[in-house]
Amino acid sequence: MRQSRIRPDLKALVTEATQALARLDPERLEELALSCQALNRDLAPVDVNERARLAREAREATAEMAVFARVLQATRANLHVMERLRNLRAGQPGYAGERDRRWTLTEGGHGNN
Repeated sequence: MRQSRIRPDLKALVTEATQALARLDPERLEELALSCQALNRDLAPVDVNERARLAREAREATAEMAVFARVLQATRANLHVMERLRNLRAGQPGYAGERDRRWTLTEGGHGNN
């Protein structure tokens, strides 16, 4: 019966997650995270054919996952910038601390990556 369940296409799921992240839609991102958790729970006892289908879906979604990773990285960098601005407004040093050093290293020191 597990195989008769309707599962969302991985490619569509990743594309929708990317769009929700780009729109900063936290409600939809939470719904998608819960969907992913449910999918992971359902994967435990899959047969060989189902495993092959899921592997094919994962290969087909590679480009969408790469785009999602880039949007996630840009969102994370934007969050660091907003945190630094909030610290500056609060009178705290803007580039002090481990987090800012890590951001400089991951962004190549100029923030244009």
